[in-house]
Amino acid sequence: MRTRQRGVALTLIICLTLSLFLTSCKRSEDSWKWLNAQKEEQRRQEEQAALEEKKKRDEELDRWEEELNTTEPEPVDYTYRPYVWPEEELTDYNGVVEHLMFHMVIAFPELAFDGDGYEKTYDSLTVTVNEFKRILQQLYDNDYILVNLNTVWTERNVGRNQRRMVKNTLRLPKGKKPLVISIDDPCYYESYFGQGFMEKLVLDEEGQIAAYGHGPGGQIVSRDLDAIPILDAFVREHPDFSYNGAKACLSLTGYEGIFGYRTNTITTGMTEEQEAFRASEIEAVKPIIARLTETGWYFGCHTWGHINLSNKKYDVDAIKRDLNRWYQDVGDLVGNTVIYLYPNGAKPDGGDDWHKTGDMFKYLQSEGFRIFCSMGTESFATEKTDISAVICDRLHADGVTLRNSRQRYLHLFDAKEVFDYDVRPDYGYDFSDPEE
Repeated sequence: MRTRQRGVALTLIICLTLSLFLTSCKRSEDSWKWLNAQKEEQRRQEEQAALEEKKKRDEELDRWEEELNTTEPEPVDYTYRPYVWPEEELTDYNGVVEHLMFHMVIAFPELAFDGDGYEKTYDSLTVTVNEFKRILQQLYDNDYILVNLNTVWTERNVGRNQRRMVKNTLRLPKGKKPLVISIDDPCYYESYFGQGFMEKLVLDEEGQIAAYGHGPGGQIVSRDLDAIPILDAFVREHPDFSYNGAKACLSLTGYEGIFGYRTNTITTGMTEEQEAFRASEIEAVKPIIARLTETGWYFGCHTWGHINLSNKKYDVDAIKRDLNRWYQDVGDLVGNTVIYLYPNGAKPDGGDDWHKTGDMFKYLQSEGFRIFCSMGTESFATEKTDISAVICDRLHADGVTLRNSRQRYLHLFDAKEVFDYDVRPDYGYDFSDPEE
């Protein structure tokens, strides 16, 4: 009996356990279904949110593109406004005024230094775009400031019926040293075409001075490949590099026109077609001259024919003919100037304008020139005592001085740091350190 009761009890226990197990399984199955439903709902909500976010981004992008296509960009104001220092920040300066000369800069070294017969000439006489930029930066870092050569001296009465050039006391920002830059031959001679140089100055779409030319990739208009727009940009970025808005003196010949425009006459006579072309070039260059003038550039006479004034074949009559041509082809366009810059630094009257005043010098002075610039090993300048004139030497930044005169130029820039090692021909250089 007891055994039977125990069997029934065991059966009941098993049945109860099985029932509980089945109930638990049912609940687990329901739980999994609930969890899966929750995950599915979460996934659906995330997808919906992602779709809404994408729609929002697309709508914002559409609005931005619509504004970009319909809204005119803010115009850049290129009005030239020279930096002005408060009077309390200025101080008197009576020291040396450095004068540094450049020729046109090489825009495409791969064309200038291609192993042809002109390579050594370009290497000797010029600097590359990168070298020019590095020199400007070092001049600025060394506390130089551009001044207009016309402001360094003034012609004054010094006695009865006597006028002489007198050096002015400059009022400069404290700690700054005056520097004149001149650029010789920015006439863009046709012989330079295809040789790595730009070919003419133009006004770009924003009315700013740029340069036009042909590089390895074809024709190009750029503000970054010519000394003139490069200096413009540097002063725009560093307005305290220019005092009273000064840029540089552009030293102009006339036998192939100016700034890439064939404004020159032909000495052997001109046809009607040639006269008409010259007239069109004159009209085309006028806006260039106007923009240069209003942005701090000024002009000097470099003779009409780039003549060697120390050559004995040139006498006073020859100088008169050359100057008259310069007046006709250049002076009538750029205006009067008192600055006369000797080509190749060659001085008139036997090569000595310091100790004597010859007939050529007297004639040029009588025509209104007062500042006569040669080239030398230092920024030398002196006022003549027997006539109202100043003679001065300019330092020249070019391949010759970069390679061989590092120490002489260290107060201005370090040739070792500006030299364009990657593109210049392997003609050697001396970058030895200064002797202790």
